[in-house]
Amino acid sequence: MRHLIDPLDFTLEETTKVLDLADRIAESPEVYSHVADGKKIATLFYEPSTRTRLSFESAMLSLGGKSLGFAGAEQSSATKGETVADTARVVSCYADIIAMRHPKEGAPLRASMYATVPVINAGDGGHNHPTQTLIDLMTIRQRKGHLDHLTVGFCGDLKFGRTVHSLVNSLVRHPENEFYFISPEELKIPDYVIEETLKPNHSFYKEVTSLEETLPKLDILYMTRVQKERFFNEEDYVRLKDTYILNREKLNLAQPDMPVLHPLPRVDEIVSDVDQDPRAAYFDQVQNGKYIRMALIMALLEIPDPLTGRTVL
Repeated sequence: MRHLIDPLDFTLEETTKVLDLADRIAESPEVYSHVADGKKIATLFYEPSTRTRLSFESAMLSLGGKSLGFAGAEQSSATKGETVADTARVVSCYADIIAMRHPKEGAPLRASMYATVPVINAGDGGHNHPTQTLIDLMTIRQRKGHLDHLTVGFCGDLKFGRTVHSLVNSLVRHPENEFYFISPEELKIPDYVIEETLKPNHSFYKEVTSLEETLPKLDILYMTRVQKERFFNEEDYVRLKDTYILNREKLNLAQPDMPVLHPLPRVDEIVSDVDQDPRAAYFDQVQNGKYIRMALIMALLEIPDPLTGRTVL
């Protein structure tokens, strides 16, 4: 039995197979509409989510299965003191696979140690968000045709941005990728990402503060929201929240084929007039989210692909 807690839980070959399956699902979704008949996913979301939770539920429904779960810690037995371990044991009796989001780093990993069904980390604090990473990889590959020899800029909240940490971990596995980290000092990329990921892989990286000066160099721009819920005081959030705002004028500085990604939700960091630019890829990411999660459910439940007759993992 396999789990997905960290993006590196899958080998590079396995990751590619998941992306390939997601592409096939996107091309022919009707072929996969009954492969998970009788299966159930439990979505255990201890903090708010719109896209991720509904995407998992939509993915299982699109495969012919069913969903159950909760959308807030206050709706669970956590309010009574039940541990993550016990919740995992209990829910394993009701569902075939679990997707868990939790504000504490490591909670999905602990759940996987006690669950008797596969567990998918749907985001744990500021640590990892592996399914969003797969979505990002799928979207980049669709837009650029490859995942290597890319110059990628990450802008905004790089300290708490779990999607950034996860994507960097995955992109360093592809040769000759370079990284620009665009942020204020208070929200810069954590040292552990540099020391444990970038330096061991001999990846080029540069920490900068100017979005305008960096844009012309980029093949990919990954914008992030300054996350109010990660701050300890309102004053720091208000001071930093509008540090970077992408509008059409700034986008004109970028290459004509540079996709703009964002894990959403956005607040003010991308002005709505950017949505009409063909480089805006963030709503493509939302659509790809369903296909990636359909592929993951099939992979972890060892459901054969009806087009190939083979399982992914």
